[in-house]
This record gives sequence, C-alpha cells and structure tokens, in this order.
Amino acid sequence: MFGSSKEDKFYALFRQSADIVCATTKELEVLVCQNAISQEEADKMHDLEHQADKITNDIVDRLNTTLITPLDREDIYTLAQNLDDIVDLSQGAVERMALYNTKKPSVGAQEIVHTIVMATEQLKKAFNCLNNIHFKKNEILAATEEIYRLEAVGDCLYRQEVARLFEQEKDAIEVIKWKEILEHLEDTLDQCEEIADLLKGVVLKYD
Repeated sequence: MFGSSKEDKFYALFRQSADIVCATTKELEVLVCQNAISQEEADKMHDLEHQADKITNDIVDRLNTTLITPLDREDIYTLAQNLDDIVDLSQGAVERMALYNTKKPSVGAQEIVHTIVMATEQLKKAFNCLNNIHFKKNEILAATEEIYRLEAVGDCLYRQEVARLFEQEKDAIEVIKWKEILEHLEDTLDQCEEIADLLKGVVLKYD
C-alpha cells in the first residue's frame, strides 16, 4: 500500500502543503506583533498563498490522473483543500490588517495567533506520519488530540478578546476592523480542527 512512487508523491505533496501552512502561520505571528504591515510583508504572504495554491492544484491534478490512490479520493481532496484554506485565512487576516491600517494588534490577538501556530505544528507532525499510518497511528492521534485542545483554548481567547474589544475600544471603526480580523483567526483554528477530524477518520479507516 505504501510502496509505489505515485503513493509516495501524494504524501510528499501533503508534507509540502503542511510546511507552507506552518510557514504562513509563523509569518502571521511575526506580523501580528508589529505596529504596522508593509506592502513587502503583505506581498510575502501573497507569495506563500500562491505556493499553497500550486501544491493544492498538483494534488488535484494527480488525483485526476491516478487510478489507484493511497487514501480515498474524497479524503485526499478534502485534506488538500482544508490545508489550503488555512493559508488563505491567514493571508486574509494580514491583508485586512494592511488594508484597514489597523492599530497594533492586542496581546489577546497575538495569543490567538500563537495558538494557531502551535496547532499547525501539530498538523505538520501528523502529515509527516501519514505515509506510515499503521505504525504511527498513535502519533497522528496524539497530534489530533492536541489540536482539539488548542482549538478550545483559541475559542476561549477569541471570546475574551471580542469582549475586551467591545468593552475597552472607544473607536467604533477599530472595533469593526478587528472583529472581522478576529473572525478570520477563529476560522483558521476551526480549519485546523476540521483537518484533525479528517485525519482521525483516516486513521480509523486504514488501521
């Protein structure tokens, strides 16, 4: 099941995608600690998004030309799309910070992004084990459980930050800007959880 070069290529593409996801969220973490975002920094996020799109397209193209796949076609397609969505959402948050010329992100927003970074690192661990699913199922499942924990932490941080925003921010326009950005960050964590669900299902299916 795991020996052919075609199968190995799918797993290699997933690892590349997870690498881009981690690079994107780490860049987001750098930018969310700054007072402002330059056009060059926003362009770097666009470049990462384009790299992610290319990998996703490569996975879909390979699906269309491969008769026998190592995992169910639907699982491969959905995993690829959801990984790409994390990059899109991260880039979207940065794009809005730059476009809206927001004030420096709060400590709460920075904590949410740090939680996202830790969740994507767990995704990377899981995808690095995917080609050896029978022997590394415990590592994959441990990563998914940690993602669930981090998503719960992130949800709590999100609610606290929205409450703080409405209670302490006097500028109504700034409230509107940050409410939208925070929703992007929450959606990013939700995508991590969705992928964890998919990975858990794959483990149960192929174990």
